[in-house]
Amino acid sequence: MSWMKKTLTTLLAAMLAVAFVCPAESFAAPLLKRGSESGDVWDLQYRLQLLGYYTDRLDGSYGANTVQAVKKFQKAYGLPVDGVAGTNTWRALKKVSVNRNEMQMLAQLVYSEARGESFTGQVAVAAVALNRLKSKDFPNTLKGVIFEPYAFTAVIDGQYWLSPNKTAYRAAWEAVRGWDPTNGALYYFNPSTATSKWIWSRPQVVKIGKHIFAK
Repeated sequence: MSWMKKTLTTLLAAMLAVAFVCPAESFAAPLLKRGSESGDVWDLQYRLQLLGYYTDRLDGSYGANTVQAVKKFQKAYGLPVDGVAGTNTWRALKKVSVNRNEMQMLAQLVYSEARGESFTGQVAVAAVALNRLKSKDFPNTLKGVIFEPYAFTAVIDGQYWLSPNKTAYRAAWEAVRGWDPTNGALYYFNPSTATSKWIWSRPQVVKIGKHIFAK
């Protein structure tokens, strides 16, 4: 759809813009409020834009539109609605969104693990990574999830470092926006090649293409 392509193009352009002002691995962020101007504001706006709460251009300035976007997010997630990005707001936001670098990592994961799958299958792989991010049983950063030892075959064999295509970026974006074709799955495997008895013992949720998704 044209609107989706336009939005994706805008987000990809924003990723390049944010690259010049956002720290690569900034997990903790300072208290941000109206009048703040910093790379962390770019990060905040980028995350809120991915989720659909912020519709203005990214400018790194915490103005009225950013305040309203934060309030909408806070209301949606049961947080005190004050328009200030404090510790609890950041904690919730980082559980359901990604920054520019994490979007790149997610797209690389999608492309390397599922580039031969349908678009739904590619979204599903991204959704599994994000579901792990939300789970207490996995690392609490996307980088930790992806690079957890033996978690993903593509990381082990080096295919993770291939350059993702536009479809992989779009699949990652859809997953971040909330589409989860797996209904909360934490694992997936190819039944034609999987030999682990443990993975076969996991409760299976759905089969999409060559992958079975499980909890």
